[in-house]
Amino acid sequence: MYTKLSLLVVVLSVTFTIQAQVNNRFDVVIDEIMADPSPQVNLPNLEWIELKNTTGSTINLQGCRIGDATGFSGAMPVFQLKPDSVVIVCGTSSAAAMSVYGAVISVTSFPSLDNTGDVIYLRNAQGKIIHAVNYTDDWYGNELKKDGGWSLEMIDTHNPCSGNTNWAASTNNNGGSPGKKNSIDAINADVTAPKILRAFASDNITLIVVFDEPLDSNRAAAVMNYTISDGIGNPSIVTVTAPVFDHVVLKLMQPLVAGKVYSISISGVTDCAGNNIMAGSTARVGISETANVMDVVINEILFNPKTNGTDYVEIYNRSKKIIDLKQLYIANRNTAGAVSSSKVLVAESQLLFPQDFMVITANPDIVRRDYITMNRDAFVTVDPMPSYNDDKGDVVLLNFQGVIVDELQYDEHWHFKLIANDEGIALERIDYNAETQNPDNWHSASSSAGYGTPTYKNSQIKTALVNNGTITISPEIISPDNDGRDDYTTISYAFPSAGDVANITIFDAAGRAVRYLQKNALCGTSGSFRWDGLGEQSQRLPSGVYIIYTAVFNLDGTKQQFKQTIVLARPRL
Repeated sequence: MYTKLSLLVVVLSVTFTIQAQVNNRFDVVIDEIMADPSPQVNLPNLEWIELKNTTGSTINLQGCRIGDATGFSGAMPVFQLKPDSVVIVCGTSSAAAMSVYGAVISVTSFPSLDNTGDVIYLRNAQGKIIHAVNYTDDWYGNELKKDGGWSLEMIDTHNPCSGNTNWAASTNNNGGSPGKKNSIDAINADVTAPKILRAFASDNITLIVVFDEPLDSNRAAAVMNYTISDGIGNPSIVTVTAPVFDHVVLKLMQPLVAGKVYSISISGVTDCAGNNIMAGSTARVGISETANVMDVVINEILFNPKTNGTDYVEIYNRSKKIIDLKQLYIANRNTAGAVSSSKVLVAESQLLFPQDFMVITANPDIVRRDYITMNRDAFVTVDPMPSYNDDKGDVVLLNFQGVIVDELQYDEHWHFKLIANDEGIALERIDYNAETQNPDNWHSASSSAGYGTPTYKNSQIKTALVNNGTITISPEIISPDNDGRDDYTTISYAFPSAGDVANITIFDAAGRAVRYLQKNALCGTSGSFRWDGLGEQSQRLPSGVYIIYTAVFNLDGTKQQFKQTIVLARPRL
């Protein structure tokens, strides 16, 4: 009797322990994904994932399932996954080939893993999400490996929800490391606070806030962590949505008013590593409306990028409406003149507020690399983009009903006439309110702005400046000794219209040219240049009085000349 009772206690204890372990989030994680096995490297042309036990106890995976956005697999059989061990999970037809590399669990209806990105998750027998990964092919960080044959590996399995910062392409010569420690295994702790990506309203009492990483679902579900402006206050209910836990749904106690921009203030929220959201984190939100003709306009286009560059189209919301980018499409026209290659801007709602800019491109990182971007978040990725020829073409912006909101038939001859090579130079709209198709409403981006102004106000925008333009310098005394004080002067300009060209020469007190600072520099309506006190050969110039001579002209024949005196003061050695 004693023996049977002892055995029963042991069995119950083991069962309880296994159930407790399998219920804990992140006790088992997806640590390797073979989503695109072709072209093969040295592994079979098969899709699979790998699971890892991150605890110090053996875990029974019985009843667990693998799922994605389209459904989930059949239940796993009894399998004891030992501490710090891995197991390959794949479809039944792939089990024999993958068993060569290590322990395998085969399941029916194994999800088809999308090459470019997917949400894949592990759930336990009770339906609780244990781990989820929302991967994209950008996570490879390697253009060659992105094309296929290589797995994605997690770097630090004790940092399971940091997204792309904790994943990379395998470095194993086989193309992956199924059944063994990941080839890129390392310590990669999460010390970064979660950030709000955006917020939107699905109806007048429901808001969705999107974060850049998974959250602690318990902390994120507290209603007091969220306050909506204009008297709305705290929500009545907060739900953190599975499987990734990076979306939070807020139910409001009173409805939003159409046409009004609200602010959501968020505090007390942490990611799954315990990092607190930054104090003062906010997001704008409101009820979106349909974009009609000229509510949103094409504001800037780069159709002839630099070598290894990429096209981009910038749009501007000139209306008082809040526009949902999910309801906008970008397109071109085919040789027959029909609207073609239509691409929706975003798959999930993202709001474009009045007087905001947004840049549409296949690769935001390349645009950020090649141009100054004042708002690094004002990008949407459309890959592939509709094709835009280097000489001329059509950019079409449509709403979800197919109505053309704005259209531009651009031509390379619209560039400034003195530009010999327009590669890498964007065309900018001069006036938001003027006709889009008027060639006089477009101009090459200025050289002082880096030949493009994606995400912010155009360098050639129409302004209400004085007729003759101005040139100012500050400071008027410089001491270029690299002490951080007055090491250079800034030469600022303001002109009433686009297309002025500036030549800036520095003369010494004897009238000798010592520096040709700018030669035929294409100016915007405003901008600046710098002089660091050096001569034409980057040599130190002696202390004394110098003249900054600026000659400005445009193709209309207007000429202006400016002379400013500046003192170069060097400390005595």
